[in-house]
Amino acid sequence: MPGPLEGYRIVELAGIGPGPFCGMMLADHGAEVIRVDRLGGTGGGIDSHAAMDPLQRSRKSIAVDLKRADGIKIVRDLCRTADGLIEGFRPGVMERLGLGPDVLQADNARLVYGRMTGWGQSGPYAKVAGHDINYIALAGALHAFGRAGEKPTPPVNMVGDFGGGGMILAFGMVSAILAAQKSGHGQVIDCAMVDGSALLMSMIWGFRAQGLWQDERGVNALDTGAHFYDTYECADGRFVAIGAIEPQFYAELRRLAGIADASAFDAQHDRAAWPSLKEEMARVFKTKSRDEWCAVMEMTDACFAPVLSMGEAPGHPHNIERATFGSIGDAVQPMPAPRYSSTPTAIPRPAGKAGADGEALLIELGYDTTHIVDLRAAGTLG
Repeated sequence: MPGPLEGYRIVELAGIGPGPFCGMMLADHGAEVIRVDRLGGTGGGIDSHAAMDPLQRSRKSIAVDLKRADGIKIVRDLCRTADGLIEGFRPGVMERLGLGPDVLQADNARLVYGRMTGWGQSGPYAKVAGHDINYIALAGALHAFGRAGEKPTPPVNMVGDFGGGGMILAFGMVSAILAAQKSGHGQVIDCAMVDGSALLMSMIWGFRAQGLWQDERGVNALDTGAHFYDTYECADGRFVAIGAIEPQFYAELRRLAGIADASAFDAQHDRAAWPSLKEEMARVFKTKSRDEWCAVMEMTDACFAPVLSMGEAPGHPHNIERATFGSIGDAVQPMPAPRYSSTPTAIPRPAGKAGADGEALLIELGYDTTHIVDLRAAGTLG
């Protein structure tokens, strides 16, 4: 089965990070995603490794010179047949290319035009460079990540690029395409990673409003301040993760850890006691290896899990049974999520060479073979 987005066509202007992640999400769930690559490689400059890159999987590819008028015409012709477009350039670039929303939506009134940037299409920062770490910093998210007394620690680029960027844009594209089906008119989506990463912090903003969250790092219940919500090193140098928030789960953790009778742990939410309780909890977990703790606590309600490396995670029995990971080409990759009962997603396809589908796509658009040969000879088509 091809997935719930079968029949929808998305044109993706090749880039890096959140734009390709959005394209991957849509392709994973059945949309036909056509990536417009730069001549000589993909937008990320990693064409030789494309088959191993999840962010480039399950696409068709056409390589076009966007500095040429006939290259711009090819993109316009593709967008006439599409439900949506994804682009990740700085504000104004697409307009200078002659591919702005006014042009493309005049060609196709139903087109949803998805714009992925860090700062957004407006605001004082809109036209300056940045990366995930900068966007989540301005959003108030980065300040929350880290341990007490230490500097902010970026959670790689999960929060800005992928959670607050690509995934938010994928949601926006599907929402706007549904709206276009009713109204007959597409719209422009201004998806900014600074906005999206702020949105991901919604629950924490709620806690703060209720006086349940302090701006100081590492002193709150969910940011390693509490002894019942943290990672602990084991005797073999590996780690386990504990998240026993609710009283019944906390009681189970205490029982299995052998501290049920230690009265110091009775006042679970006494913040003044958290530092000393963390020290004692750390001492307890150091008494066994990670695998020994797994034998004690896995498959219980202690809210326990081993901290697995990327090399270990695909081999865990739970992930094997659910096929959370799979081999695509020669690389292990996460499989599409979520799961659907009636329209299950297909196994992703590894990316091919940039431009591999160009001729077939142009023939579908009505270009004759002589014209295609001329476009290649002129350097417009890769």
